[in-house]
Amino acid sequence: MKILITGANGFTGRHFAAHATAAGHDVVALKANLTDKDTLHDEVRQIEPDAVVHLAAISFVGHADLGAFYTVNVVGTTHLLDALAQLATAPRRVLLASSANVYGNSEQSPLAETHPPAPVNHYAMSKLAMEYMAKTYAERLNIVITRPFNYTGRGQNINFVIPKLAKHFAERAPAVALGNLDVEREFNDVQLVCDAYMGLLLHGHPGETYNVCSGRPYTLREIIDTFEAITGHRMTIEVNPAFVRKNEVHRLCGDPRKLNDLLRASGIALDVPPLRETLTRML
Repeated sequence: MKILITGANGFTGRHFAAHATAAGHDVVALKANLTDKDTLHDEVRQIEPDAVVHLAAISFVGHADLGAFYTVNVVGTTHLLDALAQLATAPRRVLLASSANVYGNSEQSPLAETHPPAPVNHYAMSKLAMEYMAKTYAERLNIVITRPFNYTGRGQNINFVIPKLAKHFAERAPAVALGNLDVEREFNDVQLVCDAYMGLLLHGHPGETYNVCSGRPYTLREIIDTFEAITGHRMTIEVNPAFVRKNEVHRLCGDPRKLNDLLRASGIALDVPPLRETLTRML
């Protein structure tokens, strides 16, 4: 299967490209900028992919240019879907990576796909807008939307908290400055996400949205304790008010049953690497 990947040079893209190649698929990385409509259309027409995994996005919640969230995540995705819809033969499946951030803050946990979205930042708002926009292509493209919960792994940018901690522990730094220490997240392995995406490319139902998660959240304090146990090193943890977000999502834990039921019916069981294994590889 010829799989077109957007964002192939990003964190998830590099891992998924290697995963798909190892599985025997022909992986093609999109070179065009999503905001360059004409160049994008020309390249998609030349590639004629069998399937598409759309990962390219502004994904760092603290990104300084708020307009870029919408220019890339919404308008850029529109350009991509429009190009795919104009192909003589449409791809058999198009996977769009949204985000669990669309759920916002909720007293309910874990969160299923039926939970009403309530985004609290521009990243999440842009992803939800992308989801609604994609529904306008439902009659022309076989689209599957994923809402991955927080995940990490080797090669993730140190703007994100887990690789930042890994770097400080690996260097045995005396201290690290963080934001809110009381947030609770799933910190899944990127391997889990790649396995789920491949399963959804092959078996996902058109028009459906799937959480990509394990249902196992951790506090940031638990992450720090695990790093300390692995390395035998302790650091001073400083809370920098500049890193504390006003619209922080305090707890984000997903219900994986819809995804697991789909894959189980196809003979697939997702491997969930233990947190300590993930953090050890990152170190």
